[in-house]
Amino acid sequence: MSHKSRDVYYRKAKEQGYRARSAFKLLDVDRQFNIFAGVRLAVDLCAAPGSWSQVLSRKLGQTKSASSGGEAKKCPVIAVDLQEMAPIKNVHILQGDITSVDTANAITSYFGEKAELVVCDGAPDVTGLHDVDEYVQAQLLLAALNITTHLLAKGGTFVAKVFRGPCHQLLEMQLETFFTEVHTVKPQSSRGGSAEHFVCCRGFHLPVGYKPFLFSAIPKQNIGYIREGGKE
Repeated sequence: MSHKSRDVYYRKAKEQGYRARSAFKLLDVDRQFNIFAGVRLAVDLCAAPGSWSQVLSRKLGQTKSASSGGEAKKCPVIAVDLQEMAPIKNVHILQGDITSVDTANAITSYFGEKAELVVCDGAPDVTGLHDVDEYVQAQLLLAALNITTHLLAKGGTFVAKVFRGPCHQLLEMQLETFFTEVHTVKPQSSRGGSAEHFVCCRGFHLPVGYKPFLFSAIPKQNIGYIREGGKE
C-alpha cells in the first residue's frame, strides 16, 4: 500500500473533491482563527493546482464588488500562479508572477477594491538542506508579503507557509511591522516530520510613511521552480 493511500487526508481530499490534501491545512487554520469571517474578496498566491482556491471558493461563493454598483457578479477569489490552472468555480485565474507590478495591478483592477484575505501556500522544491530551504521559503514569504501590501485591506488577514527554523523569530518580527497579531501554527493535517508551519497574520496596517512597492526577493533564476509545495 502506498504512503498516499494510507494518508487519511489524501483520502479525504479525494472524497471531497479537493485537488490536494493541503486544502485541510487552510481549513485547520480557519478552525483556529476564523479567518473567513467577514471576508468577501480573497487572493490565493502561488495557487496551483488550486486546493486552497477550492476552499476559498466554497467558503465565499459569489459576491459583488462595491465598485461594480452591485450590477455585475464577479468571482470573489483570484488565484495567481506562474503555471496554468484548470478552472475552479467562482475563482478568477490569473497566470502571472507575484513579484510583478503588472500582476498586482491586474488583481486590483479586477476587484476594484482591496481584498480582506490573502493566502500563500507556495514553496520551493526542497533541497534537503534545512537552512537553505528555510532561507528560500522565507524569501518567498517576503515576496508574497510584498505584493500583499498592495492588495490587502486595512485590518485584513494574511496566511502563508513557512519552514520554521532558527531565523523564524526574525521573520515574525518583520511581519509584526504590518500586522497587529502574528501567530505561527502547525495544522493537524501537516505532516509531523516536516518543518512546515503557517503564519496567520491579523490586523493589517501600513507603517507610517511606508509606501508599497514591488521588488523580487527571489533571484530571478529561482522564480521558475516556485510551486505549490507539498500539495499532494
